[in-house]
Amino acid sequence: MKKYYLYVVLTRTNTAISKLIQLVRKDTYTHAVLALDKNLETMYSFGRKRTYNPFLGRFRRERLNEGVYKYHRVLPGLIIELEVTKKQYESVLELLNEFIKNSNSYKYNYKGLINSILKREVCYRNRFLCSEFVYYLLYESGIADFNISRNLVSPQSLLKLDGKVIFEGNLKELLNRPQKAK
Repeated sequence: MKKYYLYVVLTRTNTAISKLIQLVRKDTYTHAVLALDKNLETMYSFGRKRTYNPFLGRFRRERLNEGVYKYHRVLPGLIIELEVTKKQYESVLELLNEFIKNSNSYKYNYKGLINSILKREVCYRNRFLCSEFVYYLLYESGIADFNISRNLVSPQSLLKLDGKVIFEGNLKELLNRPQKAK
């Protein structure tokens, strides 16, 4: 029987926003991404539209050798492997396809970042934080339920997922390393 997996990737970059989040929350990880494959070729999240402009954010596909990540020799990170059912996996794909199809409608949730830090429950239909987006996909697909408002889920909160940590360290080491297929 075929098994289905999703991968939650948590990182900490050296950007000003990441450093601010780390300072205020004392979190190890400040960014969250959902990957559809173990090789991290297909990753999605909410982040900067342009590498050098932290004030414009959106839904986007991410790669470890592009954007902000490109300028890191060392990228602290962690990968959580989630075994899911076929139905859950297909539900995540369906939701992702809606985000992809309507990508211009979605923006980064800057107000949500402030609300999250202040622990205020405020959600917007078309605005997401990175961790809010990952949690939204997992929650809506029946994979995870933390019993809190989605905007209060931080990258650090995702460590509570019922999954297996398959990597922790410098994510840049994964770029040229051959991966074993499952």
